[in-house]
Amino acid sequence: MKKVIKTIATAALVFAGFFAFNAGTTTSASAATKTTTSFSSVYKVAKSHLGARYVYGATGPSSFDCSGFTGYIYKKGAKVTLPRTAQAQYNSLKHVTYKNIKKGDLVFFGGSTYSISHVGMYIGKGKMIDAQNRGVVREAVHAPWWHAVGYARVNTPAATDAD
Repeated sequence: MKKVIKTIATAALVFAGFFAFNAGTTTSASAATKTTTSFSSVYKVAKSHLGARYVYGATGPSSFDCSGFTGYIYKKGAKVTLPRTAQAQYNSLKHVTYKNIKKGDLVFFGGSTYSISHVGMYIGKGKMIDAQNRGVVREAVHAPWWHAVGYARVNTPAATDAD
């Protein structure tokens, strides 16, 4: 019974924290919405961390959780600061459809766009790179164990039209 109460209390705190965080947060990612993502530099950083360990709450450089990974690769590869959690990243970015997804866009997973629990970076041909329980890996966006609920574009000041 104590475990159930603890789980409910933890979920309530996370839920309340999410709304408190999003109510007054501005990010440099949203300030850079007029440019295109520089995929190659971000992907280079991401590839260099393939195989890194997954640790909940970790933000790199030797271990990551999913949003810690996307935040790290965009900070190092494009000088863009993303919010800390997958939900906050989704909420702060310009949304795109899967039909219009481009390399470097973020793919979000969960029960709905209001309960996002995972994020990865799209790398083309239906694949993404992400940090998960197996560490940093490349895998299919539409794998049977993921439920994609949204896609978003991270725009960077260092982008070129060639991307």
